[in-house]
Amino acid sequence: MAKLYFNYSTMNAGKSTLLLQASHNYREQGMRTYLLTARIDGRAGTGRIASRIGIGTEADTFDEASDLQAMITARRAQAPLACVFVDEAQFLTPAQVWQLARVVDDLNLPVLCYGLRVDFRGALFPGSATLLAIADEMREVRTICRCGRKATMVIRQDAEGRAVTTGAQVQIGGNETYVSLCRRHWREATGDRAPGTAD
Repeated sequence: MAKLYFNYSTMNAGKSTLLLQASHNYREQGMRTYLLTARIDGRAGTGRIASRIGIGTEADTFDEASDLQAMITARRAQAPLACVFVDEAQFLTPAQVWQLARVVDDLNLPVLCYGLRVDFRGALFPGSATLLAIADEMREVRTICRCGRKATMVIRQDAEGRAVTTGAQVQIGGNETYVSLCRRHWREATGDRAPGTAD
């Protein structure tokens, strides 16, 4: 039976690397995969999934208006698919997560989603919250804090390296903008504030 998977972590844990490796494993066995990534994140170029270690591949893009079930059904009509991979899954809408669940349930096609669990404020992304609620299997992709502990949180920093505690949930950036930390160091960096509260 096909399943809906959510592979989650904080920034710079290697999610895209794992996605690309898993897709390669299918393709090496002669099976087709379908890769999707968020249009909003063009750090590697629009329609491209890339890893910090230098590997990458082309992918179709989605935004909040995309009907993923229709896109996957159309691609499957062109040629058989073995698996669907979704990068930057935190940018999915709750409705799109349910579309992916229908792909799994109705088309018997595995869907593997990779994304962030929480934002810089310590709050769940809507897409991630829905995946945590309905995914068949969840896997944490681990990375480490500067202290060596498991990093589960991320701060957004300004140009001077200070933690930013307010602002829009989505701001595209990489190592210059975000730092992964353990909860204790996240609390220190953000002034030990409760998630979702204003300064």
